[in-house]
Amino acid sequence: MEDDNHLREHTHSSEEILNGKFLHAFRDTVTLPDGGSATREYFVHPGAVMVIPLLQDDAGQIRVVLERQFRYPIGQVMVEFPAGKLDAGETVQFCAQRELLEETGYTATEWARAGQMRPAIAYSTEFIDIWFARDLTPGAAKLDAGEFLEVFTATPEELLQWCQQGRVTDAKTLTGALWLQQVLQGSWPLQWGAALPMP
Repeated sequence: MEDDNHLREHTHSSEEILNGKFLHAFRDTVTLPDGGSATREYFVHPGAVMVIPLLQDDAGQIRVVLERQFRYPIGQVMVEFPAGKLDAGETVQFCAQRELLEETGYTATEWARAGQMRPAIAYSTEFIDIWFARDLTPGAAKLDAGEFLEVFTATPEELLQWCQQGRVTDAKTLTGALWLQQVLQGSWPLQWGAALPMP
C-alpha cells in the first residue's frame, strides 16, 4: 500500500468543547505535514447502521422498506432507509436487527453486510455500516419516545427515480440506493447469513 505519511496531521493538543446528549465535540490543534499548525473541530460519534430491507412477493417482484421522517435541522420530511446509532457494547449486526425491528416492526431471517460509509469525514468520526435484510416478517414497531416516522415500501426503480429527481437527498439512502442497484444487477454479490438471536 502507498505510503501516506507525507499527508498525515499529528495532534498537538485537544480541547472538549461540547458534551451533549447526542453530540460530543472537540477542537484540536494539529501539526501539518509542512510543519505548520491548524485547528480542527469535529464530532466524535459511536457509529451507526443502515438497513436495506428487501420484500419479495410470489411473482418475484422486489420492494424495499423505507421511512419518512421529519429532520429538525433542515426542517424537512426525508425519505430514508431504516437506520440508527450503535448502543455501547453492541455489534453492528445486532444493532441492524434491533433498529429494523424498532423502527419498522419487521424481523428478517437472513442478513448480509454490504460495506461501510463515512458521511461527514471533514468534521465527524461517524461511520455507517450498510446491511441488507431479507425473508422479512412483519410485526409491531417499537419506536423510542419522541420518535415519529411513517413506514412504506417502494420498488427499486421508484427509489432510483426519486434519487435522480432530487426527492431523495439523504446521503446514506443515496449510498444505499447505489448498493441496491449493484446488488440487484449482480455486480456486487453479498454473502448472506442467519440473524443473530434477539433477547
